[in-house]
Amino acid sequence: MQSKPVRQLDTSQISSSSEVHWQRFSVAYDYPIAFTREIFSPDNPLLADVISRKEPRKTHRCLIYVDAGIAATWPDLETRINAYFATHASRMSLLAAPITVPGGEAIKADLKTVNGVLEDIRRYGVDRHAYVIVIGGGAVLDALGLAAAMGHRGVRLIRLPTTVLSQNDSGVGVKNAVNFQGCKNFIGTFAPPWAVLNDFDFLCTLSRRDRLAGIAEAIKVALIRDGAFFDWLEANADSLAEFDPRTEEIMIRRSAELHMQQIGRGGDPFEQGSSRPLDFGHWSAHKLEALTHHGISHGEAVAIGIALDARYSVLKGLLPAGAEWRVVWLLKRLGLPVFHAQLLEIGDDGQPAILAGLGEFQEHLGGELTITLLAGLGRGHDVHRIDETLMTAAIDWLREEANRHAAA
Repeated sequence: MQSKPVRQLDTSQISSSSEVHWQRFSVAYDYPIAFTREIFSPDNPLLADVISRKEPRKTHRCLIYVDAGIAATWPDLETRINAYFATHASRMSLLAAPITVPGGEAIKADLKTVNGVLEDIRRYGVDRHAYVIVIGGGAVLDALGLAAAMGHRGVRLIRLPTTVLSQNDSGVGVKNAVNFQGCKNFIGTFAPPWAVLNDFDFLCTLSRRDRLAGIAEAIKVALIRDGAFFDWLEANADSLAEFDPRTEEIMIRRSAELHMQQIGRGGDPFEQGSSRPLDFGHWSAHKLEALTHHGISHGEAVAIGIALDARYSVLKGLLPAGAEWRVVWLLKRLGLPVFHAQLLEIGDDGQPAILAGLGEFQEHLGGELTITLLAGLGRGHDVHRIDETLMTAAIDWLREEANRHAAA
């Protein structure tokens, strides 16, 4: 028996100097964002079709979580879910009864719920070909989306947003996060979902306050991306305030479309740069939420942030004078706030405490401070410095507006 010759590695071309090899690859992401009603009606195939879209002959295993607020206002939801899965048993199965989790911002206060979901993922054998389905508002989607992204380094996540804000904004995106030591969204990931399914019926049981607050994000994206949409919001403010179903659906769909365009075509879906154009009005909103200990909702804080940055844009000479009145009028007509007394709180440095939000906003992404302002109603404009004296003047203007409105 002859032995094979040992092959020698040719090292003659290997340099002793430093070498750099660039690794490059692209990963394409795609996921459906659908709008429907009666998603758990047995004759609505949307959920079953989405689950089996890539493996139609398989019975897919699913673990479902429900926001406690939804569980309370939809007491027959578990029965509906069970009936739906029974109808589509050839394509999908439940690993356990739907699990209820706390709703609202409290779920993002720490990693307790996230750890619990990770334990469930392990206990029920959820792997990368099984599904975590989350039914709830934006905070629940954020926290459980983080858990799904961490389990096995990513299991399939289907979001069923149940609030206006999560249907027209946060639910369609790629971010998942919880807070850490009071720092909003400090722990998180970018992980696109398997699908986002918006059922308008869930909005019917929202409180008036929560239902209105979600419109703030539609106003935000209209102001920075679509002047015609802002005009439409103005023209339909009364119908929106009365929750006319058709008007509300148009608002949610268009807002979601604009958010999708920015995420998919804006060139920076995972926020590698310093710009956060979809966060217009948010530098102060995030800080105001913290200063009020979440006494106001995210949407309400965004409404105030929008009014503040619109007025500052005028003072800075970017936005024509008078345009801020249209923004404030629309917010007021919808019953949204444009001022909060916490804006006047003075910090340890003798300056308005709200201004600390600028540094926190910059720290979140790092790099150069980048704040989106308005160069027109429908046209965002990034700046890299904020004049704190002018911003304080904008706060004073909002206070006067609030007092004038209260006196009237």
